[in-house]
Amino acid sequence: MHNISSKSIGFILLTHTKPLQIYRLINKLNMLFNYPVIVCHHDFSKCDLSVETLPKNVLLVRPYIQTEWGGFSIVEATVQAIELMYKSSDAPDWFVLLSGADYPIKPARQILDDLSSNPYDAYIQYEQITYKTYKSNLIPSMLWLKNSYERYCTKSFVFNYSKKTYAKFNLEICLEHPLLTKAFLPFSKKLTCFSGSQWFCANRKAAEYIIDFHNNKNAITLHYSKIEKFSDESYFQTILANASHLKLKNDRRRYIDWSDGGSHPKILLMEDLPNLLASSAHFARKFDIDIDSKILDELDMITS
Repeated sequence: MHNISSKSIGFILLTHTKPLQIYRLINKLNMLFNYPVIVCHHDFSKCDLSVETLPKNVLLVRPYIQTEWGGFSIVEATVQAIELMYKSSDAPDWFVLLSGADYPIKPARQILDDLSSNPYDAYIQYEQITYKTYKSNLIPSMLWLKNSYERYCTKSFVFNYSKKTYAKFNLEICLEHPLLTKAFLPFSKKLTCFSGSQWFCANRKAAEYIIDFHNNKNAITLHYSKIEKFSDESYFQTILANASHLKLKNDRRRYIDWSDGGSHPKILLMEDLPNLLASSAHFARKFDIDIDSKILDELDMITS
């Protein structure tokens, strides 16, 4: 067993709603990990947060970014939070990216032992997005790979025609094949597109690489900044999975239940507790204290 202090851990919180649940998560992290560095990007345009009552170990990203669900603003907020964390004098060995709807489901010692005893620089879900996959027949649960190709690897052009004597009409042309999109996209055989869950954890080496990469304002950053939706589910995957000096584990260490279908995961209830405990994940989402707070009470007893 590794000593609990052998690796330090910090937390980046992306929050925008339910202040009481945010305070509860912060208090839980402080109890479990003995007041770690916590950097919070809170979108004050969505709801207020009483800053005066936050513990001293919580740093707020200022000025905050007005975030949009699935937008590049989420990427910007995340990078700014990582930067703030690694500028601090007690920057941790590892950071975990969480939302306000996340909660730990394993004891601190187990989480830290997992991170300390493995050779990885990041735990992140990443799948390569290819034209071959896009054109193949996939099982329904893997259709997101097709959606990812459409989002990140195609190029559309819209032509507007308008004459006084004729009705207005638009013509949209969408290029799909890599030979046709090559001139317009930053991807190549050497730098390929990856996609996966937005939530991940990484060490200092990976964090510093993300910061440097993002601040260089390269073609990848420019490309994703122009994508209207879900750039947060491909940007970090593409950066890290193409970095040959980093060792990744294709596992986000997050329990998320998509069985309800739709664009949001299932709200976790007491009935889900056995599945949470059987999981190898460190954290789970989504919880909602207004729908079921008892499951959080149970997790408090189990993880303390």
